[in-house]
Amino acid sequence: MIDVVLFQEVDCDNGKKIGLITLNSPKSLNALSGDMIGLLYPKLITWQKQQNIAAVFLQGEGDRAFCAGGDIVHLYNAMKNSTKTEFSVDALSADTTFAPEIEDYFTQEYQLDFLIHTFNKPFIVWGSGIVMGGGLGMLVGASHRVVTENSRIAMPEISIGLFPDVGGSYFLNKMPAGCGLFLALTGASINAADAKFCQLADYFVEQQHKDNFINQLKIINWGETVPLNHDKASQLLQEFEQGAVSKLPVSPLREHQALITQLVEKQCLSDIVAAILSVETEDKWLSRAQKSLKSGSALSAQLAYSQLQLGKGMTLADCFRMELNLAVKCGHFGEFLEGVRALLIDKDNNPQWHYESVELIDAKVLDWFFESSWSKAEHPLAKLA
Repeated sequence: MIDVVLFQEVDCDNGKKIGLITLNSPKSLNALSGDMIGLLYPKLITWQKQQNIAAVFLQGEGDRAFCAGGDIVHLYNAMKNSTKTEFSVDALSADTTFAPEIEDYFTQEYQLDFLIHTFNKPFIVWGSGIVMGGGLGMLVGASHRVVTENSRIAMPEISIGLFPDVGGSYFLNKMPAGCGLFLALTGASINAADAKFCQLADYFVEQQHKDNFINQLKIINWGETVPLNHDKASQLLQEFEQGAVSKLPVSPLREHQALITQLVEKQCLSDIVAAILSVETEDKWLSRAQKSLKSGSALSAQLAYSQLQLGKGMTLADCFRMELNLAVKCGHFGEFLEGVRALLIDKDNNPQWHYESVELIDAKVLDWFFESSWSKAEHPLAKLA
């Protein structure tokens, strides 16, 4: 049996240690499985309390991906036995029998992400290669978020009938005007420069310097003061970034931001979708974004739009609580199941979505998605604060 996560405590020159974590499932592009989460969470709790651990460094095995997202093939198998393919609004409201595997997976994933967001030591994530979905949830929560020339980042949930989760309600709202909603609706892939522009990453370092960077971490004079340790990690990353500035790619997101803001500043979602799709362009990045929106789930687009509207006034913890409810209900409603089937199981790329357009979505169905499945005290994430 292969260890899906590798842990090392790397000795530093002054007696402190760096907690080094490697997601070790390169064949799946380091997809975040329940087994991985089950190993990561308790180890991070231990390292957070362990005084000789000065900082944590998280990476993915191989050059292709840090983490390509959640293990949705496993979730597909869990959903097959509980998802409704024929339904009515009344039946949805009355039925509370959801797949426990779905609730367990997303509960544990969001607990892990929240821990990373609130970790009390420098937490460095090396976001090279593909970083999607659940991988982005870990990257964006880190105190020191590194991207490279190979980084390809996306929240492509519209293509699988889900929604931008792992804190998307929180971090997408913090982007420059219009960018968060545009990325949520189109699943557009962004590069390292884009990630820095929209505040998903802090530092750009060339991939070839990763080993040297880890070696330099070992010679930092780590102390007992957490803010100073954060500053020391930041200073080292700034030094590495200075030598890489000329290699930073062009940012399509920055180039198109004025247009994006104009497109999404409409009164309703249907007008926003129509505006994005109506743009005549030969730009490949924008064309791919339009294609993903056009072929994606209208229900996913509506969930994304609504979650971002609601998330504007929420704390990070409340965003995770809302998203867990949405995720569990997506696992029950047939859209997520169908999206995964078409993309990853049968691979026919021909999903049969419930709704052909956002205008056709039943308001009662949308209300059902946002009605909490639990009381405040019973919520699985009630203790997040």
